[in-house]
Amino acid sequence: MNKLAGKTALITGASSGIGLATSRLFSKEGARVAITGRDEAALETARACLGEGSLAIRSDASDLTDINAMVERLSRRFQRLDIVVVNAGIALPAPFEGVDEAQFDAMANVNFKGVFFTIQKLLPLMGTGGSIVVTTSITNQMGSPNFSVYAACKAALRSLVQSLGLELIAKGIRVNAVSPGPISTAMWGRMGLPEAVEQDIKAEIEKKSPIQRFGLAEEVARAALFLASDDSSYVVGDELVVDGGMSLL
Repeated sequence: MNKLAGKTALITGASSGIGLATSRLFSKEGARVAITGRDEAALETARACLGEGSLAIRSDASDLTDINAMVERLSRRFQRLDIVVVNAGIALPAPFEGVDEAQFDAMANVNFKGVFFTIQKLLPLMGTGGSIVVTTSITNQMGSPNFSVYAACKAALRSLVQSLGLELIAKGIRVNAVSPGPISTAMWGRMGLPEAVEQDIKAEIEKKSPIQRFGLAEEVARAALFLASDDSSYVVGDELVVDGGMSLL
């Protein structure tokens, strides 16, 4: 308990799923928590779970104007950040030949460009002892039919974490990644798949999984806690896979 006592943390994409579970766990471990997301009502519901001192900022992770405004609000409220979990992401499945420019840009802007500039813009608020955790995905190392753009963006994030791990450690800031496999979150419902198709895909994943089930958002949150806390003080530029063994297949 209280592994993050006295720390201030920002979690992006935290109105549901992995981000919300992470923000709850970090708050429980003693951190002051700020969260972002695009749905203002969902954000306020999430913030109410985090207790006094928390902050919710409506921010589009793909929009540099929103990112700059978020940084400004954070600097006025907290002055310093100790932990950043860059978790916001979207997945829009489509066969390769069916991907249009709008879909490509929507995913690339959130899943790579937004992550890059979120970290860049937040750096002035961080210093020695800081920890940045990026949510990647096991799709960055596995073939992912119908998720080619999403997987490519996550692979780009894995490379970014390695580069920034080396570049920012000179400033005393550690950068690492948590790489989830199939996790039971609301993201599945936002992919636009017919319900029957979604259920068939989930059943096939569970059948294929070595652990025979989907992971829980809370299980990924515990991995993020390890990377954010001093427990991982000698871990730099690494990726912690939380996938029930899927990437071993």
